[in-house]
Amino acid sequence: MDTPNAHIDLKVSVTNKQVLSIALPITFAILIPQINLLTNSIFLGRLSEEALGDAGITGVFYLIFAVAANGLASAMQTVFSKYAGSGNVDAFKVILAQGIRISMRIALICILFTWLIAPFILKAVADPVAYPIEMNFLKIRILGLPFLFLFQMGNAFLVASLNSRYMMIGFISEALINILFDYLLIFGHGGFTAMGFNGAALASVIAEGTGMMVVALVLVSTGLKKKYHLFQHFKYDKATSKEILRISLPLVFQYLISVTTWLIFFLLIEARGTVAKAISNTMRNVFGLVGVFVWAFASTSNTMVGNLMGQKQEDKVLPAIKKIMMFSVSFCIIMCALLNIFPGAFFRLFGQGDEFVREAIPVVRVVSLGLIFMSIANIWLNGVTGTGNTRVNLGIEIIAISLYLGYTWYFMKLHYISLAMAWSNEFIYWTSIFIMSSLYLRSGRWKSKILKPS
Repeated sequence: MDTPNAHIDLKVSVTNKQVLSIALPITFAILIPQINLLTNSIFLGRLSEEALGDAGITGVFYLIFAVAANGLASAMQTVFSKYAGSGNVDAFKVILAQGIRISMRIALICILFTWLIAPFILKAVADPVAYPIEMNFLKIRILGLPFLFLFQMGNAFLVASLNSRYMMIGFISEALINILFDYLLIFGHGGFTAMGFNGAALASVIAEGTGMMVVALVLVSTGLKKKYHLFQHFKYDKATSKEILRISLPLVFQYLISVTTWLIFFLLIEARGTVAKAISNTMRNVFGLVGVFVWAFASTSNTMVGNLMGQKQEDKVLPAIKKIMMFSVSFCIIMCALLNIFPGAFFRLFGQGDEFVREAIPVVRVVSLGLIFMSIANIWLNGVTGTGNTRVNLGIEIIAISLYLGYTWYFMKLHYISLAMAWSNEFIYWTSIFIMSSLYLRSGRWKSKILKPS
């Protein structure tokens, strides 16, 4: 392979400046879609308490398929980063093209599943009253998945090529469009028909399509498309596709298992009534808002580990992970402190009364502690991802989920104490994730798992 871009240096160094230069733009970029989710919930909460609760179930269901995009994007980021560290950036054009080919096939499968199979599954487990509303929402919402996949492909490239600052453009555009169309379509403003719950679904699809188009324009307008010869090599490349699938499939299954388990949790909560369901949907927003820093630093961990391995500087991997972890924990503690100092102000955003706020506050206390656990464990787990040995990720996930499900079933079905106690399952999950990830990385067994450039 010829290497006209061989002079481009994308090697990372383990410094505070390097960590923050990657993580902070990702943080602000991830914050935007979480504001989208929060805005959806605020609008729907003002529509009705039932709509707010239904948004929790449908949001988690869609998240099952959205995390497939995250899994593939994380794998792409790992592959991109290792080639960047090794200096072979000319491979970027092939990696991106093959990622796009794979993602479109997965998106089509997910759409067909939602339209043809999911109705039978959801009807058997969902509230009979809520089922038709939730299913109609999902049939619209799932149509945004191809746009989300392409959006994630572009962002994976931007992070690995150390251009994460450009991610904010796409996310901000997506957020503004989502908020605008939530306002227009849910309540029927500006001459639009009031679609209610389905209006939020259509608004999200339009926003995801906008995000995809903006990222494509960013790659063109910044010269990155020309610099790396992107979108010119869509012919099937067996070796690259095989490498992407080898890394991505365990991640996709890992994320699917994780979020499917969360869906089970929400379905168990549904049996506890409308208020419990609505409170739990606001907890999903808490995870989203506070978790932006955790996910940004986790993505940084993935990128830096992959890049350092590409440089063959495996001895710097553990110091990098520890440095990133300290940033992650610090930012998470600040966000959780603010949330716990002003919990009433946060919950009143959803248009609910004092009783709702009183019942929600104990839950947010428990969830905040869970988020601090997550801010540690997720960095180590993404360090494992960065090594490229994602089968270990899948194994870790299966064990952690088994413990999580056992704990959840006991405190939701066999010995229910309170909603706060039910949400303490996050401690079990993230503690087990941290123990297994850190033991694996400290063992050094990953050091032979270096990607071989094709």
